[in-house]
Amino acid sequence: MMSKFTLALTAAALVLSSQSVSAQKPGVERLYIMNCGEGVAGDIGRWSPGVNEGKSMDFVDTCYLIKHSQGWFLWDTGIPDAVAAMPNGLAPADPKAVSWKRPKTLAAQLEQIGVKPADVKAMGVSHTHPDHIGNVEMFPQATLYVQKAEYDWPGANNEPRFKPSHPVELLAGDKDVFGDGSITILSTPGHTPGHQSLMVRLPRTRVVLLSGDAAHFRDNYDNRRVPVNNVSKEQSIASMQKIADTISKEEAQFWINHDKAQRDTQKLSPEFYD
Repeated sequence: MMSKFTLALTAAALVLSSQSVSAQKPGVERLYIMNCGEGVAGDIGRWSPGVNEGKSMDFVDTCYLIKHSQGWFLWDTGIPDAVAAMPNGLAPADPKAVSWKRPKTLAAQLEQIGVKPADVKAMGVSHTHPDHIGNVEMFPQATLYVQKAEYDWPGANNEPRFKPSHPVELLAGDKDVFGDGSITILSTPGHTPGHQSLMVRLPRTRVVLLSGDAAHFRDNYDNRRVPVNNVSKEQSIASMQKIADTISKEEAQFWINHDKAQRDTQKLSPEFYD
């Protein structure tokens, strides 16, 4: 029969074991929404052909910083921080596109929550348009997750889209980043050859699906409208259906990167979702 002392030691060991398991529990702990740009689209008809022709709309540009038990993961990097110092912002060559400003730098928002760029060990970008990769090289040591089709897609003047020295993991489809189902990259091509979206599983908020540019605002997603500049209409529609199927299966929220009306209802860093 166990003595009281033995019982006490056993109970203490069980508590310590439970705390150790809890400390090692895999998964996402919190998600921060970062303001990575604000702008005005000159003509949103380019994103919804035949609808809203000539209509202007406010856009936002959003990045997401995710604290995982294995380290910090950044999704998209927004407009370059250097735009914050431009009094008139970054005007597009095409007046129908988006004129961007940077009211807050990504660097300042990271500093506000005590995160250094070197703390970010892994990152992904939805695609390689400039408003999503503007600060990739702020994190030169972070492993970049990108679809091979996107990585190999020639940039302007056939230049590579990333510095060859940047550590990268090239994907050919979906990817469970940490192997625990908490952060999953979803291949959603169509907007660009290797466009991807992100599914994040949070303890309380549950599942959120981050759109990238699979849809630019809610009306386009609801009506399956494909922007004129997308590389493939068929792939775009198939990717929106994949997103819809995932949302239904996971009972997920759908967070659309550029949709200002939606982002105005959300908590921005330093507040977070857990």
